[in-house]
Amino acid sequence: MVSSESRGTPDGPVSGETVRHGTGVNSNRAFPTNSYPTNLDPFVLFERFYIDPDEGFPMHPHRGFEIVSYMLEGGMEHEDSLGVTNTAYENDAMRITAGSGIRHSEFPADGGGCSGLQLWVNLPRDEKETEPDYEDATADDLPTEERDGATITTVVGDGSPIDLRTPMEYLDVSVADAWTWSVPDGWSGFLYGVAGEGTVDGAAFAEGDVLPVTDARDVELRSEETLRVVAVSGRPHGESIRQRGPFVL
Repeated sequence: MVSSESRGTPDGPVSGETVRHGTGVNSNRAFPTNSYPTNLDPFVLFERFYIDPDEGFPMHPHRGFEIVSYMLEGGMEHEDSLGVTNTAYENDAMRITAGSGIRHSEFPADGGGCSGLQLWVNLPRDEKETEPDYEDATADDLPTEERDGATITTVVGDGSPIDLRTPMEYLDVSVADAWTWSVPDGWSGFLYGVAGEGTVDGAAFAEGDVLPVTDARDVELRSEETLRVVAVSGRPHGESIRQRGPFVL
């Protein structure tokens, strides 16, 4: 079981950790890891997954939290116990509310492999038994704008059709010069490097790096070429996160 008990926040970026799932799927996990061995309330875990053509996640259960999957390369076929089937491609997003219980499978589409990002978001204690639900959005559904030296796609937040039961924001950001990420008062979050390289508050930052943030602050990102990151923040529930495999109790 993974606990949300705090063990301190690193002063700067740390490297993600390679995780191999029992199904043969490889991931680069941002947290919890040896470098950051806790959850990040309200977030349970975050990782980039890589699924080879002959691998995937057969039908399996989840309960007690919400999942946001955001595709980076290839396509991923989703099927669940609600009767939903959907294939998500590059820059498409899916949200699953596991709630009282849902089963789903994930496999690469079209005979190829795929890669994407998956975020687990805790449900508050009084919503653990909510009815399971599903929602998806194509890349065209997600608002994209040029803002302050960056190209920003809102995966979750203002203008996106993807919403969760936890107030939060999930941005896909490509920084070509400089951009400042602001974490709201009372929220926590993290940056994760998707591609390229640059700096975060003057520290080197590249693909697979993560910067956890547990207080309101501004973070400056710079790149001489292009640094692609996701910037995720949300309002903590202030409740213990008790993860037991695919369930968050």
